[in-house]
Amino acid sequence: MTTATYRQPGVVLTDRRFSVPLDHDHPEGESIELFAREAVAIGKEHANLPWLLYLQGGPGFGANRFSGKQAWLGRALEDHRVLLLDQRGTGSSTPANRQTLPLRGGPREQADYLAHFRADSIVRDCEAIRGEVTGGAPWTVLGQSFGGFCATHYLSTAPEGLTAAVITGGLPTLDGHADDVYRAAYPRIERKVAAHYARYPQDVERARRVAEYLAEHEPVLNGGYRLTVEAFQSLGILLGGTGGSDRLHYLLEDAFVRTPAGVELSDAFQEDVQATLSYAGHPLYALVHEAIYGQDARPTNWSAERVRGEFPQFDAAKTLAGDGPLLFTGESVHPWMFDCDPALRPLRETAELLAARTDWAPLYDPARLAANEVPAVAAVYHDDMYVDTAHALRTARAVKGLRTWVTDEFEHDGLRAGAPRVLDRLLAMLRGDV
Repeated sequence: MTTATYRQPGVVLTDRRFSVPLDHDHPEGESIELFAREAVAIGKEHANLPWLLYLQGGPGFGANRFSGKQAWLGRALEDHRVLLLDQRGTGSSTPANRQTLPLRGGPREQADYLAHFRADSIVRDCEAIRGEVTGGAPWTVLGQSFGGFCATHYLSTAPEGLTAAVITGGLPTLDGHADDVYRAAYPRIERKVAAHYARYPQDVERARRVAEYLAEHEPVLNGGYRLTVEAFQSLGILLGGTGGSDRLHYLLEDAFVRTPAGVELSDAFQEDVQATLSYAGHPLYALVHEAIYGQDARPTNWSAERVRGEFPQFDAAKTLAGDGPLLFTGESVHPWMFDCDPALRPLRETAELLAARTDWAPLYDPARLAANEVPAVAAVYHDDMYVDTAHALRTARAVKGLRTWVTDEFEHDGLRAGAPRVLDRLLAMLRGDV
């Protein structure tokens, strides 16, 4: 393990790097590097504080890059030493992207490599480094979104490594196939779109106008992204976060500009759309997103795309042929994304192989969860666009002793938007104060 220590306002930070096996079942084989950032409040550097391990949402996102005691971190540092882990393949942990994956070989080799980037491998990484970080003492895990999926796997496979589990917007279905996840998702997304149009009725016409323009022109944005109608619809991913509806509205209101050649999409609109839709910064999200639900011999087989066919109201061509509102989508990955996005285009065949894979291991142990003895709490957001509330509550009932806080005060990003209040509430629940 290598380290480097420095300071930000109110915080002492130590960058840590670890070597772990790519395949924990074969520790003598290839190793990859993990990066994690330790944070402790100034003045408490030498205190014997309990550890809190943070697992970011995603999959595919590195841990937050905070400045000082931003967001929930300030609350956590009151009584914890925090480890912000870049999960394998993200951030500074041996990144997996279009630039690095060709080092593995062709698409088959890349797909086999990426099969080791799910919650099971991430939790085994955590256990592999825990001894070096804590001296062997168990720690509390804080899992946001996909990080909560990882925390649930942790409870299933290595509860001895945990003093407690805190989950925000991330209780997974224990046995559902990806198809079940998306059959529950599309009606939720439709509700979010309806709520957006109720707030901003002028956006009904604006969205149709943009879709009609794209159906005729299909422009390539400045960064090389092919903006199709389906890609435009996927801007609905904004509707799952705090302020996302407002952001979508402001984006749509400046979509067009008059030029000597006629009306065109504005540069400002194109720039914002490219930044929102590009997977350049988190390609693993697209590559292994459906694989995080793979648990049996059935392939995921582009589940979101197939299941979308069961909901014809999302078909843009049918919408534009009539006079109804265009429905946005979100929190789903589709094969056409690997044609539209230059950050994903070279990985199309790799993604196809992952979608066809049939050897996914089970991720959760219902019997062990039913006998759980680790104190656990979870924030469940009442109409979370990203994680189905009914699935989350069913899982909560299946985990012995897990306490839930169900709230409609926040969207899926409640840990960030409600910080430090959300974390404070969950820690109080662990203590039994509420």
